[in-house]
Amino acid sequence: MVTQRDVARLAGVSVRTVSNVVNNFAYVSEETRAQVQRALDELDYRPNVAARSLNRGRSNLLALVLPLDVPYFTELAAHVVDRAEERGYTVLIDRTEGVAERERQIVMRRDRSALFDGFIFSPLGLTEDELRSWGGRCPAVMLGEMRVDGVDHVAIDDTAAARAATAHLISLGRTRIAAIGVPHLPRTETTAAPNRLRRETSAHRSAGYAQALAEAGLPIRPELTVKVRRYQRDDGRRAMDHLLALAEPPDAVFCYNDLLAIGAVRAVLSRGLRVPEDVAVVGFDGIDEGRFATPALTTIAPDKERIAELAVTRLLERVAGDPSPPVQLEAPWRLVVGESTTGIPGRAAPEGRG
Repeated sequence: MVTQRDVARLAGVSVRTVSNVVNNFAYVSEETRAQVQRALDELDYRPNVAARSLNRGRSNLLALVLPLDVPYFTELAAHVVDRAEERGYTVLIDRTEGVAERERQIVMRRDRSALFDGFIFSPLGLTEDELRSWGGRCPAVMLGEMRVDGVDHVAIDDTAAARAATAHLISLGRTRIAAIGVPHLPRTETTAAPNRLRRETSAHRSAGYAQALAEAGLPIRPELTVKVRRYQRDDGRRAMDHLLALAEPPDAVFCYNDLLAIGAVRAVLSRGLRVPEDVAVVGFDGIDEGRFATPALTTIAPDKERIAELAVTRLLERVAGDPSPPVQLEAPWRLVVGESTTGIPGRAAPEGRG
């Protein structure tokens, strides 16, 4: 392995000067810097990242732990990686699909957690007590609607966003507005997918849906609120089939994510009905797939870039030793109005924060 001493010998400078150039420190003349760089290139020098990290007590690795079974988190992960790389960090991604045992293996085992400087984590299966205990042991930022005392958190205002989505449907004159996304959960916790976080997400979005109906003087009709086991396309299709079989089917539907909405649209079209003329559909998440669907989805689009920026910045503040109390950070969102509610190509409404 080529060392800095080898580079210094070839360049005719001190090892300290080579170190200053490698670490991009100031106070090195341009002539000397160019001389050292030529030697670095000639010898194909590669810094010993592991040794440098040990010296600083850091690995320069961040863990991103997500349920990657929905595109929203895949898109968010790309932004987190970009923001971390800008700051000289590498991100390793672990997919959990919300399985509690998998989450425990990744974040609760001390031998694994010691590999990383910090964690960005969107939990589904772990309990509040587990998360509180884990968050106190290492720098961590949580994403999503599950908030735990003692841990920094980044999310959007789901209630306000769901209220805006439902109010948009009401503004179009729709009066029988269904909701697809209330979780179908067993009474006992299992290691299988959507547990606490699904409940939290559903509760916030259901609250916004109910607020908008109440403000418009419209009743909440239990038969129009459909439970699902997962937030996937098939679940949305089956839920919409159920709604369309009612004696009085809905004229609009608010889906708790875009995959549910895409499945719902398919169910409407497969019956020879039209979207949005017969049933208007709104999703949630602002994923790229929704823009290219036919018709293109109206959706709530969280600012994924801003979520990533807030999460990475806060985490690195913790890594650097910031002792301040945990914070709840809120990112903006937009109602993107598309063809699935108006028949008109999409446009973005102003950002919302509640």
